[in-house]
Amino acid sequence: MKSNVAEILKSDTFLQEVTLKGWVRTFRSNRFIALNDGSTIKNIQCVIDFENTEEETLKRITTGAAIEVKGTLTESQGRGQSVEIQVSNIEILGDSNADEYPIQPKKHSFEFLRENAHLRVRTNTFSAVMRVRSKLSFAVHKYFQENGFNYVNTPIVTGSDAEGAGEMFRVTTFEDNKAPLTEDGNIDYTKDFFGKETNLTVSGQLEAETFAMALGKVYTFGPTFRAENSNTTRHLAEFWMIEPEVAFMDLDGNMDLSEDFIKSVLSYVLEHCKDDLEFLDQRLTQEEKSKPQAERSDMSLLEKLQFVVDNNFKRVSYTEAIDILRNSKPNKKKKFQFPINEWGADLQSEHERFLVEKHFKCPVILFDYPANIKAFYMRLNEDGKTVRAMDVLFPGIGEIVGGSQREERYDVLVDKIKAMGIDEKELWWYLDLRKFGTAVHSGFGLGFERLVQFATGMGNIRDVIPFPRTPQNAEF
Repeated sequence: MKSNVAEILKSDTFLQEVTLKGWVRTFRSNRFIALNDGSTIKNIQCVIDFENTEEETLKRITTGAAIEVKGTLTESQGRGQSVEIQVSNIEILGDSNADEYPIQPKKHSFEFLRENAHLRVRTNTFSAVMRVRSKLSFAVHKYFQENGFNYVNTPIVTGSDAEGAGEMFRVTTFEDNKAPLTEDGNIDYTKDFFGKETNLTVSGQLEAETFAMALGKVYTFGPTFRAENSNTTRHLAEFWMIEPEVAFMDLDGNMDLSEDFIKSVLSYVLEHCKDDLEFLDQRLTQEEKSKPQAERSDMSLLEKLQFVVDNNFKRVSYTEAIDILRNSKPNKKKKFQFPINEWGADLQSEHERFLVEKHFKCPVILFDYPANIKAFYMRLNEDGKTVRAMDVLFPGIGEIVGGSQREERYDVLVDKIKAMGIDEKELWWYLDLRKFGTAVHSGFGLGFERLVQFATGMGNIRDVIPFPRTPQNAEF
């Protein structure tokens, strides 16, 4: 017996008896129920005999109600579907108060839906986004497991700041205003639960490196946190990171890995999320029409995904990219919000998108960045001013991957740590890796929500994670 809407819609065996449970999307003319169970973006039409259905039951068939229908699968007489269910029995499993239910069958703003995040996944857009997110998550594990990587669960509570950014959430058991103080008036963290100052992690990279130097190829995929007081469409306080680390791999191998990985997971969702992606493609096309002509994308969502899968990523040094940007029309005509005047500038999203969408017209990997704008753990080049860093740039989004060949030389790493004002004692175990069997190794980080955002065409990163955590918002 077919068990869900997705399976039944693919069936061509008419007159079979079926039983379905799901939620009412719409109920028209006291006869036609659009039923959805979450297995697909598509609803199935259930046709009831209203003359032989109790009036009390008819009143309870409202948007959002959970019901069970039993009936016969028949060829549909209406437009838009090939099959429908002629209902012989209907049972109300859970009522939905039509006057109070927020998710009515009409267009809602994304802002409104964020305020009702516990129910927004019942809409077409968010059910599609979350199914794509689920398939992408599976594709991530599938890729690494099939390519000899070991999955490592790195700690969420950490005593180190992998990025050196300082924007971290503190973890403590001290009660408000009752923290013990040292003689010089500072909080005495030696008396705290962990015996030292601890935070929620911003990255599992440093710990993953320790495992790479024993298991060879590893990856992390878990939640990370950043206490950046930012309310943009690109930032979350809680987000998921994918971080592979590979021993004996240099920067070229790192670029190969990132390109192959991205193409693989996007190919997977193109194959396994066709209905959802077609819906999201149409949604984005309609949204683009409301924008000024100059701000509209040249590609549809499906075209962007295919564009990444089909094109070789162009590899360009930071120095070459700066020359291109400095001499570009937008820069000369002062159209960039952040003009490019000299080598050493930290590239912004507008610069990255120009390189991808206008200049090279393909995904781009930039490498060999200035050392002073990158993290301490990136390998210093022989020129003494650049590091073996790389960023993968995508159309419509800019940077999606950041990575590097790691600094494997003990003395050089110690000097960099000191120069950045990081306490050497906090990273004694990380430095040990450079003392006991050091070797060339590399890795990268990919913000999972950025990947979901690209795959779904959603404009705000808060709309691709089930319950967004942002400044002043920890509801649900």
